[in-house]
Amino acid sequence: MHRHHRAATLTVTVLVGALFATGCSSSSGGKKSEEGDTAASAGRADTPRMTVAMVTHASPGDTFWDLVRKGAQAAAAKDNIKLVYSSDPSAGTQANLVQNAIDQKVDGIALTAAKPDALKDVIAKAKTAGIPVVGFNSGVDDWKDLGMLEYFGQDENIAGQAFGERLDQLGAKHALCVIQEQGQVALEARCAGLKKGFGGKTDTLYVNGTDMPSVKSTITAKLRADSSIDQVVTLGAPIALTAVQSLSDAGSKARIATFDLNKDLVKAVQEGTVEFAVDQQPYLQGYLAVDSLWLYKNNGNFSGGGTAPVLTGPAFITKDNADSVAEFASKGTR
Repeated sequence: MHRHHRAATLTVTVLVGALFATGCSSSSGGKKSEEGDTAASAGRADTPRMTVAMVTHASPGDTFWDLVRKGAQAAAAKDNIKLVYSSDPSAGTQANLVQNAIDQKVDGIALTAAKPDALKDVIAKAKTAGIPVVGFNSGVDDWKDLGMLEYFGQDENIAGQAFGERLDQLGAKHALCVIQEQGQVALEARCAGLKKGFGGKTDTLYVNGTDMPSVKSTITAKLRADSSIDQVVTLGAPIALTAVQSLSDAGSKARIATFDLNKDLVKAVQEGTVEFAVDQQPYLQGYLAVDSLWLYKNNGNFSGGGTAPVLTGPAFITKDNADSVAEFASKGTR
C-alpha cells in the first residue's frame, strides 16, 4: 500500500493497450511488460501458458511496489505465466487498466482496491467476461462486496491497533500519524486502528507522498509547531526515512516507527534511528496473488473459501530481529 525510486518503471503511459497485445515493455513511462521469463526455468510448471494482469495503485518511485513485483515475477516464472504489470495512483486510470486487461482476454487479474468504489463496475465486467479477479494489499474490507475470488494482505485496522499497543508499551504519549495519500483506504485504516489501539493522543497529518521535499518540510513544520509530539508514525519506508531528516531539522526528540520496509529502512531499524517497522510482506502478497490464479485455473482452488482473507501481516521488525530480515532485504525481496 499502500507506500508508495524508480519513477521510470511505474508511471503509466498511453501505450498500455498496445503493450498488452505485444507483451513488450516501454523504456520510459509505465512498464507494461511481460515478466516472469527471466528466472531460471528449472521447476517451471508444464501447464498451459496463461496470462495474468497485475494492476496496482503504485505511485512512481515507491520502493514498496518493487517487492510486490518481484514476488509476482517469481510465481509467474514457476507457473508458466505471462505476467503483465501496470499501475497508476489514480483510481480512474487504474480502472481503465483493468478494462484493458479484460479487452485483451487475460486468464486472470490481480489488483489492489485502494479506492474500491472506482473499481466496482470494471470488476463486475471481468466476472461477466469469465475472468477471475483476486485482490491483494488494499481492499481487505471490500474484496467480497466487489466480487473478488480471494484476498491476500493484512487487516490494516488490526495492524494499526497492534501498532498503537506497542507504542503504549514504549511509553509514547502523543503520536503524529502521517498519511501520504488522502482517501486511500488502507492508509486511513492504519491511522484509525492506531487511534483505537493507542492510549495516548493521536493527530493525523496529510502529506503529498509524491513530493519528498514537501513531505520533509510539512512534517518539520508540524513538529516545530507542537513540541509535545513524541512519536511520529509513518505509513511507508520512504516517508519514514524522510521523517528522520524532519526530526533533525525541527530539533525534535520524537521517535519514529513505521509501516512497511525496504533495505534502507531495515538498516535504520538496526541502527536505531527508526524504532520498529510493521512488515506486511509485499513480496508474499505479489507471489500469492499470481500463484492463486494458477491454482484456480488448473485445480479450482481458492484460498479462504471465498469468505476469509489470507493474512500476510503484521510482522513486527525490531532491532532484536532486524538482522534476520536484513539478508533478504539486501536482495530486494523484503
